[in-house]
Amino acid sequence: MTVPCWNCSIHPVCDCSELAGLDCQRLDLADAVVTVIGKGRKQRTVPLGRHACRALKAWLQVRRDFVADAESAVFVSKQGRRLSVRSIQQRLSNWAIRQGLPVHVHPHMLRHSFASHMLESSGDLRAVQELLGHADIGTTQIYTHLDFQHLARVYDTSHPRAPAQGWAGRQEIRQLIAGRRGPSSLRMV
Repeated sequence: MTVPCWNCSIHPVCDCSELAGLDCQRLDLADAVVTVIGKGRKQRTVPLGRHACRALKAWLQVRRDFVADAESAVFVSKQGRRLSVRSIQQRLSNWAIRQGLPVHVHPHMLRHSFASHMLESSGDLRAVQELLGHADIGTTQIYTHLDFQHLARVYDTSHPRAPAQGWAGRQEIRQLIAGRRGPSSLRMV
């Protein structure tokens, strides 16, 4: 039985402990959101795409065959018990091997890829921070390992004073990436 948590878009947004701890009552498929509980028992609401909603609806139908009414976990084993973090990790790894992927795939790899692609396509560090549930924007910045050229393009196209600042603004971004300036020095306009 393949758990659909990586077949839908909630997996890259959630870490394994959030997925393992996810209860059915926290799913709102009508509004296409899920409320997850992260580190420090912090709650955040994560949007679900239509593919995620479809995958979850299909999974919830299959799930009924495995669980007793008392089990609240979204993701369960054949025995009807909540999947552990390690079980989710192992299932993803086994799934990747069956797909013939040439590298070891782990949940953090999906999360990292998700964050990098979201940031590349949107340029919105704050939105990625919110989706991932990071308290500190510095965590999101370090986590995504963006390359300087991409950041420079984003800066040139979106900062209102980019033409006037030219390379000075790029130097500010370069220092931020290198860790010589704290994330608070990044001016959000």
